[in-house]
Parts: sequence; structure tokens; C-alpha cells
Amino acid sequence: LSDSGYIVTNHHVIEGATSLTVTTWNNVEYDATLIGSDPDTDLALLKVKADNLPSIAIGNSDSVRIGEWVLAVGNPFNLSSTVTAGIVSAKSRNINIGSAQTSVESFIQTDAAVNPGNSGGALVNAQGLLIGINTAIASPTGSYAGYSFAVPSNLMYKVVKDLKDFGIVQRGFLGVSIQDISKELDLDITMGAYVAEIVEGGAADKAGIKQGDVIIEVENRPIQSSAELQERIASYRPGDEVTVKIWRDGKSLDKTIVLRNKDNETSLMAKESEKIDDLGISVAVLNNEELEEYNLEFGVKITHVHPGVISEATDIRKDFAVTKVNDTPIKSVDDFKKEIKKATGRVLLEGKYKDSERTYLKAFTFR
Repeated sequence: LSDSGYIVTNHHVIEGATSLTVTTWNNVEYDATLIGSDPDTDLALLKVKADNLPSIAIGNSDSVRIGEWVLAVGNPFNLSSTVTAGIVSAKSRNINIGSAQTSVESFIQTDAAVNPGNSGGALVNAQGLLIGINTAIASPTGSYAGYSFAVPSNLMYKVVKDLKDFGIVQRGFLGVSIQDISKELDLDITMGAYVAEIVEGGAADKAGIKQGDVIIEVENRPIQSSAELQERIASYRPGDEVTVKIWRDGKSLDKTIVLRNKDNETSLMAKESEKIDDLGISVAVLNNEELEEYNLEFGVKITHVHPGVISEATDIRKDFAVTKVNDTPIKSVDDFKKEIKKATGRVLLEGKYKDSERTYLKAFTFR
């Protein structure tokens, strides 16, 4: 991405790695540092110590047109520097590969051949501009079967800038659950994102958006699907003010929304202390539905396990619900962070998985 050594790839490419090496097309190897990673968009930013590297020009993925020719570059099956050609066959495609509710899937779909090893590679247009990061394929066999998917360059650029500037992604949230319009909804409109639920006190709620509304524009740009709305909102930060047009009872209305962060505040998120980062996990509070599934009254759920103290010292898996840290009940993410920050030496986590009634005790020691 730059002559100073910033490199973008997929989160799933580097997930679980304890060391990272980048090999350029001319067989020069560099040790790489992970600047930051975002599972929700499946992107990661690396840095190598080098100067005067050739870098790619970034195009505007919003201007990509269905039917235009594209090239996919990567290293499929360890065949280095492979280029395949195809056309853009769809935009704003959601293929439901993200496990988290906060996953952003609004892929550029192409028929350029992409296989294992292409992940993190460039999707470029006929002018050689980067328009996407090759990320996934739809296949019953695990190999190319006609469709490949890339993260749009505009979304990538925003995520990378956040990782460089803040170490984490500053993502704005509307505070709604959305779905595509279907016949079952019996609406007098066919395009847009249907608001299925409203988060009480969230950004949309405070702006007067209601369950049953259909979001049809963001900043005067049409919204055709829920995936397109996700991509558009993901390009903004908490505290940003956006104008949306909604469809309600046969009429269009303009609403101004101040986006909020995942903690439902308008401020930018602060990167956690190194002690929290060293754990190598992401956590989120259990909602009411999840509390019933786990048969718990409170707790936080581990949503991702990255390289770190937890993965090195325990067998904790994703979706482990933590109810206590060193015998202190954990009812919020802030509770968890507070107890971890003050913990010294041996730390004991108590919790359970939703497919088991057993309570587990997991111990680790800060290195």
C-alpha cells in the first residue's frame, strides 16, 4: 500500500500466527509486524522495514461497474505471482461467511479464478487500480467453482487508516438489525434495507427511526440491500453525522443520525492497554437471548481468539462465556477489563460453553 512497507492482507491469513514473513515477487523476504487486524471485515495491516517499495494505486470501488474486466493477483496453491482474469458479476454480495453479528459482508463478486493462496491478493481493474482484496470463494469442494469475492477497496482503505491511526477499527453503528426486503414483508417498496429491530437508546432510536422502516438512501446515495447499507455505514466512525432517507407508510423521510460505537457512545474507541491486548481475545457482553442459551444470569463472551496469552496457556475456544475473573463476577466488558488490568500473577477464569452445563475453570499467568 505504500513505499514505506505497509501491506494489507486478510485477517484469516494471519490469524493464529506467532511470526509473519512477507516474500516479494523477486524472492526478498521481510519480517513483518502486525499493526492491527479486524475480523469483522477480514482485513489485517502489516508493516515491513523497507523503503522505496513499489506500491499500488487505489481505485474507487464505488465506481466499479458490473461487467467490467478485472484481474485477480495472488499465490494459489503456492504458484507465486499468478494472475487470472474475469468480470465483475455482482456487487454488495453477502455470502454469510462471517460468524459474528458485526461482520461486514458486501463483497465484489467476480468470475476471475481464485483459489486457496489468493486470499489477501489484489483485485485490480483494467487501469491497474486496486478495487478489492481477494478474500473468499463459493465452492462445494474448497477450490474455485466459478465465483470469487473481494473486500471493496473503499472499505479496505477506511479500515487500514483506522488501524494505522488508532490500532483498532473505529466503526460507527446505527443500532439496528436489518434484513433484505422479501415478499413476506408485504411492503410497497422493493429495494432498501428493512429495519427488523431497533436498539433502545441507540443511534437510530435517538434519530426517530422505527422498526418497520426501510432505509433507502445514505448521504443521497441509494441503498439496494442490507449488505450495501452495512458497507456504507462501516465507512464512517463513531460521532459522524449521516443523513439517511427512510421509507415509512408510503412516504420518504430524511433523518440525521449521529453514529455510535459498539458501547453505544459517540466517542472514538480507545485502544486497550497492552495487558488486555496480550490476552489475544475479543469479548462482548452476553445479550438476553445469549444468556438464555448459556443458562446464565450474566457474563461476557469471547468472540475471537487471537495469538496471545490465552491461546498459549489454555484451550479456551471462541464462544466461551466468562462469568468470573479471580472469583469476581463479570457482568460487563468493563468489569472484565477492570479485573484483568488489576490482576497479577496467576489469573483464573470461570465460565462455560452454551453446549454444556459444566462450569470450567481456566488458568493462565501473565508473562
